[in-house]
Amino acid sequence: MGLEAGCPLRVGYGTAGPKNTIADVPGVKVGHVTIREKDVRTGVTAVLPHGGDLFREKVPAAAAVINGFGKTMGLVQIEEMGTIETPVLMTNTLSIGTAATALIRYMLARDPEIGVSTGTVNPVVCECNDGYLSDIRGLHVTEAHVFEAIEAASDEVAEGCVGAGTGMSCLGFKGGIGSASRILTLDGRTYTVGALTLCNFGQAGRLIAGGKRLGEKLAAARPEQDKGSIIMLLATDLPLSTRQLRRLCRRAGAGLARTGSYYGNESGDIAIAFSTANRIPHSPEKALLPFTVLHDAYIDPALDLAAEAVEEAILSALWHAETTEGRDGHIRRSLREALAALPADET
Repeated sequence: MGLEAGCPLRVGYGTAGPKNTIADVPGVKVGHVTIREKDVRTGVTAVLPHGGDLFREKVPAAAAVINGFGKTMGLVQIEEMGTIETPVLMTNTLSIGTAATALIRYMLARDPEIGVSTGTVNPVVCECNDGYLSDIRGLHVTEAHVFEAIEAASDEVAEGCVGAGTGMSCLGFKGGIGSASRILTLDGRTYTVGALTLCNFGQAGRLIAGGKRLGEKLAAARPEQDKGSIIMLLATDLPLSTRQLRRLCRRAGAGLARTGSYYGNESGDIAIAFSTANRIPHSPEKALLPFTVLHDAYIDPALDLAAEAVEEAILSALWHAETTEGRDGHIRRSLREALAALPADET
């Protein structure tokens, strides 16, 4: 979806893919489970890099910690080995243990050799703190929710107050899940860079959209610290090395900054990127792998569009999120509603 035709916000110069989501990258799928009951506003989001056996056919990956006030699991092995071998999960901060256990069970059920005749598995679980709107201490996410989110994965990506984004806040407004994509052509072939963000960051009044300082005009809320977190997941079918994917991750920070964040002291700003172009077999038949890799001389468009896709994904999360009342009567207002009250020439 991204920012729809009727949305007054505009981002960058690139061309979006057909769906304008991370699922424009062939094979990538996203599933959500949303939990809304009494004082609970939370959930799980699962991203599958491809539909096959991820443990047996890993994807090249990298990560970047832009600011480290976060509890994401699995980054150490991504950094060392340069691969992802499970779906990527997102949930609330205190549910990462449950999500990791469920993800391990999911992988064990699919491969009886894990931990017996071959190595163990590296679950990748990302988090943001939805405690302002949700009873985070209640530990309401269950393993069943994780299995459901993985099974629900498809190429239709819902955005806003869904899945892990159900209880998130962003720049003084209701945050959540956002996604966007950009396409580029190299050597006569079209490739895609897609982004999915879990947005729970930023200081009220600092929102910037398309270079316009909208936060000041909207007076979203009283001043707050720039704290919270954001998970920025980038996917591409460009044949990139892990080194190049790490460079892509760093550009996610440029997209984040353009929306008004300065990566505050208590913000966990994490980027993860993977490529679907090459598969890395768990049990190789030969010592050498035939890889195609993009030359760095041609990487600039991908770096540019990665930042742009992240920027739009963040704004799309805000645009699609609905005004939400959560625990103890806490309320986060929808950006869409706030924009509707502004004169057209100010948006």
